[in-house]
Amino acid sequence: MTERVGVDACAADAARTPLRAVDGCAHTHPARRHPWAEVPPAAADRMRAVVLDTSDDIIEQVRAQVAEYALSMNGVFGQNIRRGVSVALEQFLQLLGTDADLPDTRVYFELGRVEHRHGRTMDALQTAYRVGTRVLWRRISAGSDDYGLTSDDIFRLAEALFAYTEQLAAASVAGYAHEQSLTAGSRQARRHTLVSALLRTPPPEGPELERLARDAEWSLPRRLAVMICDEESLQAVFRRLPPDALGSRVDGLGVVVVPDPDGPGRADYLADATAGVAAVVGPTVGLDQIPRTVTRARSAWPLVAAGDIAAPDDGPSRGHRPPSRLVRSDDHLLTLLLHADVSVTADLVAQRLEPLRRMTASARDRAVETLRAWLDAHGDVAEAAGTLHVHPQTVRYRLARLKESFAGALDDPVARLEVALALRFGGAFAAAEPAVEG
Repeated sequence: MTERVGVDACAADAARTPLRAVDGCAHTHPARRHPWAEVPPAAADRMRAVVLDTSDDIIEQVRAQVAEYALSMNGVFGQNIRRGVSVALEQFLQLLGTDADLPDTRVYFELGRVEHRHGRTMDALQTAYRVGTRVLWRRISAGSDDYGLTSDDIFRLAEALFAYTEQLAAASVAGYAHEQSLTAGSRQARRHTLVSALLRTPPPEGPELERLARDAEWSLPRRLAVMICDEESLQAVFRRLPPDALGSRVDGLGVVVVPDPDGPGRADYLADATAGVAAVVGPTVGLDQIPRTVTRARSAWPLVAAGDIAAPDDGPSRGHRPPSRLVRSDDHLLTLLLHADVSVTADLVAQRLEPLRRMTASARDRAVETLRAWLDAHGDVAEAAGTLHVHPQTVRYRLARLKESFAGALDDPVARLEVALALRFGGAFAAAEPAVEG
């Protein structure tokens, strides 16, 4: 009886450290590959009846101790579990006294796949393995006096059992990961289809949109926005976003569909995701206005990529990450408007800035500086003089000359606005002609 208590203690240690011999319990041969190789072959025949008779007890205890399986032992799932227990017991007996690998782990690989298909984690199956191992060891140790084994043999048998169970569990983990990879790949393909559909013109509506979202396992939000970055940065951006975001590569761009971007905490997510990465997000819209956010983001992206539009410089670094480089397209509507038809804007710039082209380089620089200060001051000569660090009378003199050059345009509200826009965007749309020297 005292010896059996020692055996149980050794088994408990082996359960906690199944791949290592427990100090003071097992003495293993350094050349062996598997712990069952050191168990006397005769043990298998002597234990066969006890081991095989444990199957029903294992099933009963698994149902009792693993809540997920309490009502799942009927049908195909139950048959798979029973087959797994039966095969495990028979294979264990076959391995004793040999240094062979497990002959067949397919049934345990499939059990792992089934767990993933049922939407469970591996916790329940891993617990079932532990329960089954404890039940079997209690039955084995209860009859150890009848096996003709020494104490060292019993210790080796314990190590062999727990190492064997660990390999079965590893096969199930591999099956779970395999199924997970298949599902993830398939789901990502369906999500790519959904993102591509949202970017097309016109986008899917009604039943088609619902079907695509259902196939992609994505819940349609009430409001969303489209964010664009370069293709190479998509993975870095996407992995920092909440799991309800959609991301895919479409037409050479990294595209992310962001549900409820204005919701609590969502701005922080977007800032974190775009730390150090140039990106632009379109306006937040309802499902019936998806083309608006798509078009806005796609129109702004070339300007963001070229550096013509940039995120504010006052964004703080977030921890060890660089500041966010996310541009909100709605903050640059005027720029987008003027880039919507480049030829029209270029003509505007050429027409309204023509008087400047006829000036010498120094006169042109002075004229541009004076015009900008005056326009920014909304016509306040004193304020413009303060900005330029000159006397107000100097500003009045310069403006009189400019009004002559611009032939009355500076006194007309619409023409004056056009001059202001041309000054603001002239460099982007028209190359200046060589200044008159002199």
